[in-house]
Amino acid sequence: MTSDDAWPELTYEERPWNAHYETHSTSRSERKKHYGPYRAAVAPPIKGARLALPGELATLVGEASAELARFDELMGGESAHFSTVLLRSESAASSRIENLTASARAIAEAEIGTSSRRNAAEVVANTRTMMAALELAGTIQGESVLALHRALMAESDPVHAGRWRTEQVWIGGGNLGPHQALFVPPHPERVNAAIDDLMKFIARDDLPVLVHAALAHAQFETIHPFTDGNGRTGRALVQAMLRHGELTRNVTVPVSAGLLADTSAYFDALMTYRQGDPLPIVTQFAQAAFKAVGNGRILVDELRRIRQRWQPVIKARSDSAVWRLADLLLRKPVVNARVVAEDLDLKVGNVHRYVEPLVAAGVLTESRDVKRNQVWRAPEVLAALDAFAARAGRRQLR
Repeated sequence: MTSDDAWPELTYEERPWNAHYETHSTSRSERKKHYGPYRAAVAPPIKGARLALPGELATLVGEASAELARFDELMGGESAHFSTVLLRSESAASSRIENLTASARAIAEAEIGTSSRRNAAEVVANTRTMMAALELAGTIQGESVLALHRALMAESDPVHAGRWRTEQVWIGGGNLGPHQALFVPPHPERVNAAIDDLMKFIARDDLPVLVHAALAHAQFETIHPFTDGNGRTGRALVQAMLRHGELTRNVTVPVSAGLLADTSAYFDALMTYRQGDPLPIVTQFAQAAFKAVGNGRILVDELRRIRQRWQPVIKARSDSAVWRLADLLLRKPVVNARVVAEDLDLKVGNVHRYVEPLVAAGVLTESRDVKRNQVWRAPEVLAALDAFAARAGRRQLR
């Protein structure tokens, strides 16, 4: 970058710290480390910031963008089958970046309300957030971001859900205070102005969509406008921007699954962004796009093969709802009678007649939920989803 195109760098300000340690059991020497003023970041305005990509990175971004658009177009004709699967996969990967892990079975059970596992419930909440992001992609404003956060945190933290933070937060360094943190985001008094500036930046149309999304994400994570859920909300914002910029039109490409392959590089790139160099985070998103598309293609191909394997072993008339149920299992690999009835517009009392041929064919296996109600799952589909997650979390050799 030339000096004219230098990305604005963070500055810092000193803020007083009023410590309250009565709830913490810790030594006096440890408490002394957290007395006195601390330094909080001041996010620079970026609404008019310029960025010139070096040739090699510009080429990488162009190729990654073309790959995203190509995959999205390819999925467009089959979005009814795979859009839900890809969206859920993105939600699970984004949650996993925050160390919220759950198996495909646990997530699917939480989706239909037959599991109370916390991590799985949070992944399901993140899926709702991703859905809200796509619905709000037409106009991205501060209220849109609050709606995303509300969808994510309404159940786990209703007090703070959908509200800009009013307290200082920090990353790393323990719970006693911000003095030894890895990063201290802006003081809460600066959050509203910083978000307003970010929304003006998002409203621009002079940047490549993938670059635009990467920079907006990095600025959002720097502002850290919520007490919790910033990472997941910020990655949902990326999906909203990809849809708003029409780089994706049909499905949610699981970019977070690409970032998950090397989370250390992703977090390092965010820190480097805060030092005034935005190129690493742009690079991370471009590389993540390739990884996401590659992993997504493997998942979709495997689901197609699974459905093809079912075809000759299922014994049912060609016009039977059994076939619609088989298609449903690609999107919802764990079902109960209520879910099947609602999705296929059947009477609950008639569900078993359509489930039984799939059990007989080995497509479905029966289990019981926590209330001992019947639940059926498609093991092959769940295995394909778990394999996707395993590939996403497998760091690539450099």
